[in-house]
Amino acid sequence: MPEQTGAPTPELSEILQIRRDKLKALKEKGKDPFEVNKYARDAYAADIAAKFEEYEGKQVSVAGRITGWRDMGKASFLDLSDSSGKIQLFIKIDGIGEENYAEFGTWDIGDIVGVKGEAFRTKRGEISVKATHLTLLSKSLKPLPEKWHGLRDTDIRYRQRYVDLIVNPEVRETFKKRSMIIREIRSFLDARGYLEVDTPVLNTLSLGAAARPFTTHLNALSLDMYLRIETELYLKRLIVGGYDKVYEVGRIFRNEGMDSFHNPEFTSVELYEAYIDYFDLMDLIEELYKTVTQNVCGTGVITYQGTEIDIGAKWERLTMSGAVLKYAGVNPAGWKTDEDARAAAKAMNVEVEEGKTAAAGHVLAAFFEAFCEDKLIQPTIIYDYPVEISPLAKRKPKDPMFTERFEYFIYGREMGNAFSELNDPIDQRGRFQAQVEEKRRQGLKAEIDEDYINALEYGLPPTGGLGLGIDRFVMLLTDSHSIRDVLLFPTMKPMQD
Repeated sequence: MPEQTGAPTPELSEILQIRRDKLKALKEKGKDPFEVNKYARDAYAADIAAKFEEYEGKQVSVAGRITGWRDMGKASFLDLSDSSGKIQLFIKIDGIGEENYAEFGTWDIGDIVGVKGEAFRTKRGEISVKATHLTLLSKSLKPLPEKWHGLRDTDIRYRQRYVDLIVNPEVRETFKKRSMIIREIRSFLDARGYLEVDTPVLNTLSLGAAARPFTTHLNALSLDMYLRIETELYLKRLIVGGYDKVYEVGRIFRNEGMDSFHNPEFTSVELYEAYIDYFDLMDLIEELYKTVTQNVCGTGVITYQGTEIDIGAKWERLTMSGAVLKYAGVNPAGWKTDEDARAAAKAMNVEVEEGKTAAAGHVLAAFFEAFCEDKLIQPTIIYDYPVEISPLAKRKPKDPMFTERFEYFIYGREMGNAFSELNDPIDQRGRFQAQVEEKRRQGLKAEIDEDYINALEYGLPPTGGLGLGIDRFVMLLTDSHSIRDVLLFPTMKPMQD
């Protein structure tokens, strides 16, 4: 059977018509499979295999999709796949009767069936179900991709994830592991007294933050609204309100570029805790990663894209300036002025983003990106970020050019972000204003979140906050190259484009 790749070929069109003709014949006989409402099953494929000594010789009822078919003389061997795995069916005319056997002979690979029969082991030792009755539960009107080649076209896999999940069992395992990872993160935080909350997805303000939002419209109030680019500001309002520990597993939307590491909508975990700082969060994220990795993978050492990553080892910690000194051989402490920083960038051919050449902090960040990020293969925490690129982080009391912020990197990629939260409402207003002015210079709409400033004026205790990218964590633990491999339905161009 040919793989589906767009417009039907003549051969495929013929197959589609044959399947529809079979469905029509079934309906004419009063055996419309789509009229079946439910099927009582009492066993799953994986359970029969794992606990065969309990099932052997006993009657079972299983249900699933036909994914393989082999006729061997007077017997047929089918592969039945359910949500747990696959099991072989053994079918003979004297086992299910002439009428049931004649009906069964018109079915196709891809059909969903219910099977009653005896669990047994074949002469070749394969655990199987010897059928005593078959029921067609749903007719597949399109063929599955060809047996030996499967579905390998990544564009079709992402667009038709339902087919990908049917024919590529390892993909189902990836998404099972994704659910496990999220469950383990929740368990880790819940056990430490964090309260899971929900905050609004729709906001009335386009904020000054660097990320670009999606715009929508609320007809009831004739009001433009924006899909959230973070959950941070609402969560910190809750710390103002008296909660000590809160977190949210939230969908985030950013109207920006797409690549193997970025999707316009993604999932993050943000957490906030009163009376701790960024050093406490360094300990927390390291423990969280080690715990979740051990519980999900059974080991602290994983392989990602052919590289061994030791998540269970002690994580290295470097300041951003220290990382630049280590990997670029340049000591930012020697920059006395912004001009010194720009001269160093010019000497090392480091490009600084246009419009941000005035501040040494932007130059430091450019040095770090150019010389350091791709060297951080093993888990590494980079801390003390320049204030120019950290609008929500608290300044270091003894060095106000830097903030109490860190990001952690694995395999040369930033995996999460954290800081001691800025709780000075006057300083916060000034930084928000600078952000808004920069975005307006770019011709973009941006406003200060006055209600958040109002909340800060009531008093935010010293607080640590951390953001963790779920999709990137899942990519790491499932050895997935692209973020699209860990999103069930990634954003795609319309087919006509």
